[in-house]
Amino acid sequence: MTINVPSELTRYIVSKGSLAIEGISLTVAAIEGTEVRVAIIPHTAEMTNLRSLGAGDPVNLEVDVVAKYVEKMMARAEASSSITVEKLVRAGF
Repeated sequence: MTINVPSELTRYIVSKGSLAIEGISLTVAAIEGTEVRVAIIPHTAEMTNLRSLGAGDPVNLEVDVVAKYVEKMMARAEASSSITVEKLVRAGF
């Protein structure tokens, strides 16, 4: 499934990360600009409301909350300079 997401959400979406569409958590297969492709296994397609969606239908999107926490930490880091990008990378973020 490929969807277009609002540009302000793209900073929270990464390949192999999570994106909930209509409350269903899915894995992001690829992201190019504002176009996001998610992988849906047959069981998920059969058992959810995703099968009823058509091209152009509006959907509810929820981005991974971890990305929001990292963004918040980075904002605090810039203010206090105790956390750096290098420290986050070394810690596995």
